[in-house]
Amino acid sequence: MTTTNLSLPETGSLRAGPFDLGYRIEGSGTPLLVVGSAVYYPRTFSDRLRQRIKLHFIDHCGFAPAHAAYTLDDIGFDVVLGDIERMRRHLGLDRFAILGHSGHGYMALEYAKRHPQNVSHVIMVGTGPSHSADHMALADSRWGEMATPERKAIFDHAMAAFGADIAARPEERFKSLLIRLGAKSWHLPAFDAAPLWRDVTVNNPVFDHLWREVFRDIDIRDGLHRLAMPVLLALGQCDYLVAPAETWDAYRRNFPDLTVRMFERSGHTPQLEESDLFDETLLAFLAR
Repeated sequence: MTTTNLSLPETGSLRAGPFDLGYRIEGSGTPLLVVGSAVYYPRTFSDRLRQRIKLHFIDHCGFAPAHAAYTLDDIGFDVVLGDIERMRRHLGLDRFAILGHSGHGYMALEYAKRHPQNVSHVIMVGTGPSHSADHMALADSRWGEMATPERKAIFDHAMAAFGADIAARPEERFKSLLIRLGAKSWHLPAFDAAPLWRDVTVNNPVFDHLWREVFRDIDIRDGLHRLAMPVLLALGQCDYLVAPAETWDAYRRNFPDLTVRMFERSGHTPQLEESDLFDETLLAFLAR
């Protein structure tokens, strides 16, 4: 599950408030904007995809170096969505597909609601309907019922070390948590995700606010009537981080055009875990 770059990428940064948002452009073909980290996410997509897709990886403020102190007003959801639009203009993108993985799926979907004239397709990968208490409780129940004893033992061993991670590197708490949650995140429960996170900047207050508050309370049904473009939802069978796939059933009728694809040998990141099948699925979806 590794990738290498086919050619030298185009990289740069954009000043947005107190943050320097990085970007990285790789590949050729259909433009696809990937919201999240311009350092982490290029490591999760295949070289094959880069032969057909021009991938524009962009930071949001959760992954961007800060050149000044910031407050909650600088990291709100509206600010993040505004930064995506600012980056779109900076990169000269007129019409493109947008992809968000995990909580970034909400960013991709909400951006498309606000700027439907710019977006041809929306792809949400490893995203639950919300991070509400009810949805997270269902994720926990599924873990308790479906995870093997081996997977649970690996999880317990990893989480026992999380306290030491925080003590040693408190500024990387969010990153350390995601690495330690590997047994809930990957089809292979002992997979070490640490190399994927190497040199990735993480601003804990941004994730605390967005993941624990905004995405807890979000109702993705708001504004879905404005979507004319198709939406692809890619889920992993072994993803225990988000609500179970069946929780999406209550939302399907609100989407004008929704395709749901389950990846049987993936956890939270099917674009890396089943890259061949993911690429095939994505390319077919974008060709619609």
